[in-house]
Amino acid sequence: MAARRGYVPAWHRVAAAVLDFFTVFLAAGFGIAALTDDINDNGFSLSGWPALALLVILVAYFWISRRYLGGSIWDRVFRIPR
Repeated sequence: MAARRGYVPAWHRVAAAVLDFFTVFLAAGFGIAALTDDINDNGFSLSGWPALALLVILVAYFWISRRYLGGSIWDRVFRIPR
């Protein structure tokens, strides 16, 4: 018989996904903005290829963390098994 993974409340999964999105969006967004000099007084503003690069990084983060790393940063904080 396979081992049961244990119950995790749905709000943990939703909160982890939302926090992962904002964490990666802000970190990668500011990183790309710093490299392309798109930082302004209100934060950063990306358009064109830098915005596309941010989208690719977001998708790659979720795909790699779930497929190869056993969960994302906030999955581990909330102790969500994958």
